[in-house]
Amino acid sequence: MAEQSVRWGILATGGIAAAFAADLVDLPDAEIAAVASRSAGSAEAFAERFGIGRAYGDWESLARDEDIDVVYVATPHSAHRVAAGLCLEAGRNVLCEKAFTIDAREAGELVTLAKKHDRFLMEAMWMYCNPLVRRLKALVLDGAIGEVRTVQADFGLEGPFPPAHRLRDPALGGGALLDLGVYPVSFAHLLLGEPDGLSARAVLSDEGVDLQTAALLSWESGALAAVHCSIVGGTGTTASVTGSRGRIDIPDGFFNPERFVLHRDGRDPEEFALDPADGPRNTLRHEAREVMRALRAGEKESPLVPLDGTLAVMRTLDTLRELIGVRYAGEAP
Repeated sequence: MAEQSVRWGILATGGIAAAFAADLVDLPDAEIAAVASRSAGSAEAFAERFGIGRAYGDWESLARDEDIDVVYVATPHSAHRVAAGLCLEAGRNVLCEKAFTIDAREAGELVTLAKKHDRFLMEAMWMYCNPLVRRLKALVLDGAIGEVRTVQADFGLEGPFPPAHRLRDPALGGGALLDLGVYPVSFAHLLLGEPDGLSARAVLSDEGVDLQTAALLSWESGALAAVHCSIVGGTGTTASVTGSRGRIDIPDGFFNPERFVLHRDGRDPEEFALDPADGPRNTLRHEAREVMRALRAGEKESPLVPLDGTLAVMRTLDTLRELIGVRYAGEAP
């Protein structure tokens, strides 16, 4: 596979699938071989839009297509377990959107399937693959700001979203936490690992999903993280990491930053900016390249988005949902 294009299948045809396909088209070593939807018409329209050779009106046909190296699962997260599971059981490698699944149990089942069938599996946490976020993490790990004391991150959309919207639909895993909160939670995990303690408060909708959630994460080291997500108010999507000898601020869009500023005691602030060669800030290319790199290297998971980390984030999200009283169909009361 080292000298040839990686052949992608895209499962689902919504907005994020279209964004990913548009970025794949720009990669010379990637080929979109097939697309699938539960609607043949939707799959055919998507295929025509992006010049894709095969369009399937069911997920199973895509999963069984042996001329595909990896499938990108872009359904709502309520369907990730079924869709990604179909692909893994059929012997396909999988990149699965976030939140990875509805809960940690489903996430564990997918990891077990990937290991059973010796397939590559990765959560599409594009933030972890972003060059600037990787630089920020390296600075923190190298001790640029000393020992991490606090992390802050927020992600909110203005809305309003009607009750029938997927973000408010319990059947689709609706609510701010799984759709948006996964970013600030994952940002805290990236720098500090899985927390030792959690507390949270939320405002719930009439449908029983969280309209906004605020959480405090704590670690035995003494570090704290304050995270917030909302589908009723557009936040600044800022983040900051404060250490014993300095601070790093991301002024906006922390999950796909254009720049961040390093403040160190006794020194002038240093700004780190996105390299134009890395493409636009909102590109999904970095995660696609990481998947293709890993496949060519024969790896079964990515060191940038390790499966243990994904499972840890899902455990945190499970506990937060328990604390705020959000449950989905099939979960124990």
